[in-house]
Amino acid sequence: MGGPNAEGAGGPSEPDDGRARRVRDALERRAIALFAAGTTLLLVLLFYYPVATVLIESVVVEGAFTLAAFAELLRDPFYFGDLARLLAGESPRAVAGDVLAGQRRLGIVGFTAYQAALSTLLSLALGLPAAYVLARYEFRGRKTLRSLTILPFVLPSIMVAIGFVATFGQNGTLNAVLSAFGLGPVELLFTLEAVLIAHAFYNAPLVARVTTAAWESVDARTVETARSLGAGPFRAFRDVIAPQLYPAVLMGGALTFVFTFGTFPIVLALGGFELATVEVFVYQLVRELNYTEAAALAIVELAITLGVLYAYLRYEAKHTVRSRGVRPLPRKSLLPANPSLRELVPRLGIGVYALVALVVFVSPIASMLYTSVTGPSGLTLDHYRFLMERQATGAAFQVQPWPAIRNSLVFAAGALALSLPMGVVVSVLTTRRYRGRKLVDAVSMAPLAVSGIIVGIGLLRGPVFGVEIAGWRFAVGGAVAIVAAHAVTCYPFVVRTVAPGFESLDHRLIESARALGASRARALVDIELPLVWPGVVAGAAFATAISIGEFSSTIVLATGTDQYTMPIAIERFIGRRLGPATAMGVVLLFVSSVSFVIIDRLGGESFGL
Repeated sequence: MGGPNAEGAGGPSEPDDGRARRVRDALERRAIALFAAGTTLLLVLLFYYPVATVLIESVVVEGAFTLAAFAELLRDPFYFGDLARLLAGESPRAVAGDVLAGQRRLGIVGFTAYQAALSTLLSLALGLPAAYVLARYEFRGRKTLRSLTILPFVLPSIMVAIGFVATFGQNGTLNAVLSAFGLGPVELLFTLEAVLIAHAFYNAPLVARVTTAAWESVDARTVETARSLGAGPFRAFRDVIAPQLYPAVLMGGALTFVFTFGTFPIVLALGGFELATVEVFVYQLVRELNYTEAAALAIVELAITLGVLYAYLRYEAKHTVRSRGVRPLPRKSLLPANPSLRELVPRLGIGVYALVALVVFVSPIASMLYTSVTGPSGLTLDHYRFLMERQATGAAFQVQPWPAIRNSLVFAAGALALSLPMGVVVSVLTTRRYRGRKLVDAVSMAPLAVSGIIVGIGLLRGPVFGVEIAGWRFAVGGAVAIVAAHAVTCYPFVVRTVAPGFESLDHRLIESARALGASRARALVDIELPLVWPGVVAGAAFATAISIGEFSSTIVLATGTDQYTMPIAIERFIGRRLGPATAMGVVLLFVSSVSFVIIDRLGGESFGL
């Protein structure tokens, strides 16, 4: 008797369950599209809209469209040197005569490109020997050393600048070592050489990493075939190995040029006003409230860096090195038991290179640590006591350590929450085969070529100052804007860490899951993400460390507020007292390293890099 009542009671719920299941299935089928739309919306709000704001600021003056700001820049020798004289209508013969007479003027833009080109050459000169050693020799610690080539993406630039000041300053560790041997002091601080060496510190490991990967993907059978046909070692290298290395070398060179063309903290700390680059002058114009000229100069910088990045992506698309199914070249022992003279000569060269690398890559960090615990009378903790006293008694206008640490960690957490899902979604979109994929890749990777200063200006002039829509004015706080700027900076590195994992997956696994009825989103969650999880963890670690060390956009958005971070605190200290600046740099190094390690340990067993 209870059967009909039970059926009657259960009857109305069955259509509801079926409707809910259909809605869930529909959402699951469209989940990737929805996430893609959400990521696109975030990119528009956090990146493209701010950059567009800067563009509009440069071409719309007092409500009227004009290119006057660009025309003035192009005709101003201060910015474009001798090229500006030609554009202003001067005689080419007169300009050429001045150049031949030694009166050449590069201008700010020309000097920025010049130092970026020199930085690229020095980075290649230091990075390629490292790639040779890592790819061709076997020795204890080789894998660890190879992993350390990723450190420049983690170390905050302003902290490295402090290390270089502690090393190459008048009273730095380099001059202390030279004086111990009776040699005179070396004046490197506020010179172009110091800036170039600091840029090489960051970018030579990048060159080494991409070139090592390409070298390890060379098939040993092709070299053996060339040798069997009578080619000597040099010719086999020139005709077989070198052509496979060129794409990686050019890739490292192009990225180095882009990164050093938009340099800011390094030049600000080590170069001085005479060596100021485009980025430094954009920041200076913002401080002077000259937003139109700052925006125009920023757009010129953006056009150059985007052009280089686009050329690099085009080249990468045509010269991608595939490493599947190859037998790597065998490695030699770096320290053989009884080396012959022929084996000894290259190893002596490697020893000399190791000494140079020690000075360039190790001494800045070691000098920062040493300077933070030394004073005129020897070892001391006075610099750390100064930070504690500043925390306890500092006035409102003074930078205090704990708020800087707290803000850095809070901003990093917010940036991670935004950049990690964005990076994973973009990785999925850029590793699927469809028409226009390379365009999506270029558009999504644009933040790599856009400086933090430009993003910071755009966020400041747009969301922070407020946007009026339908009579309502919407504005966001400085902290929200800083998190947005950090997320934009971080997510391309998440993409570059996660995408290779998706690219290398066996697509037969996904096809099998789809054949068994799994939706595209279900196959992604249940099969693909677990397989690429080490890369996701690595991306999270990188996003956190990069956010903690972000300087360029933060200094624009935090000026005049209490939203300063550890890098901003270091910049405030460095102009006054080197000791407390190095102590704050050590704190920044500790917090960055601990955050990096914690995420790695909690999220996965290896980086998969």
